This record gives sequence, C-alpha cells and structure tokens, in this order.
Amino acid sequence: MSRIHVKKERVINARPEAVFEAISDYKAKRRQMLTPNFLDYSVERGGHGSGTMLRYLLRSAGRERPHHISVQEPVKGQVLIERDTDSSLVTTWSVLPASHGRKTKVSVESEWTGGRGIGGFFERMFAPRGLRRIYDRMLSYLARQVEPQVQMAEMRERGKAIPGMGVPFLVVGGLSTAALVARYMQKR
Repeated sequence: MSRIHVKKERVINARPEAVFEAISDYKAKRRQMLTPNFLDYSVERGGHGSGTMLRYLLRSAGRERPHHISVQEPVKGQVLIERDTDSSLVTTWSVLPASHGRKTKVSVESEWTGGRGIGGFFERMFAPRGLRRIYDRMLSYLARQVEPQVQMAEMRERGKAIPGMGVPFLVVGGLSTAALVARYMQKR
C-alpha cells in the first residue's frame, strides 16, 4: 500500500486571524466553505477549533465515503489537524502571514494510505485530482467569505466611503430634489 498526498495553496487578501477564525469555526463559517461534495455534515461536539468532532459523507468520483473527524490545533491560530477516526485520512490546514500580515497563505493537505490492487491503482490516479478540485473550490469560498469583510474594515479605518453606498445616496438625493421641484411647481 502506498501513501497518497494531496495539497492545495492560495494567498488570500485577508489577515491571518480572520482566515483562521473562518477555518476553525466548524459550526457556521466552515459550512459556507463546503462544496456540494460534502453530504450530511454535522458537528457532534465543540464547533470551534481543537476538540471539535464532526461527521460527513464525501462524494467524489461517484463514491461516497463516511468520515468521522477529530480536530486538533497543535499550533494555536495557525494549524488545524483533522483526523478521520475510522481511516488513515489526515487533513492539515495551515495559515501563514504574507505581505507583512496583510494577506494570508493558506494550505490544505491530505494524506492517507491508498488501497491495494486495481482499486488502489485508480485511487492513486484519480482521487488526488478530484480532491484538489474540491480544495480549490473550498479555498475560493473561503476567500469570498473573508476578503469583503477585510476590505470594508480597512476602508473604515482609512475613513474612505464604503463602495456601493453612492448609488443609494444618489437615489435618495434625486427623489428629494424631485419632490422639492414638484412642490415648487405646484405653488407657481
């Protein structure tokens, strides 16, 4: 039997603390990162970081595999290790500061012992590719989740206007002006 290793990385435009918070919140924020491949996701114990226990079915390549995951946090605020209690699967999430702490390099990697025979051959050939696609989508969902919040917070810190707020102010201002013009015209 051989070890199968899958890794995906991404730089996210958000501070490491915000990224780790999203990754380690298994009850709410992690759910928003899951692809449709995750079925029957449930948190059994905990829900935030170390000590969390969860279950789900992972559907990939036409198969569904149950997972019972135990979460550990060996490096506080930087590393989460998710171990399947029923198989050799171990998934590690790592968060490292980038660009002087304004951005974050996130990596997710999984390793497990592959099967034997022809089934093991196909697992080694196709499982890593499918899992990389799943992780790529999860990292995209993570980025969408944390990046807008960071941008809004940074703009507030700098005292700039919030994007998208100009249109409502223009509409309200235009309606107010139209009402004043209509009132003026009625008096004439």
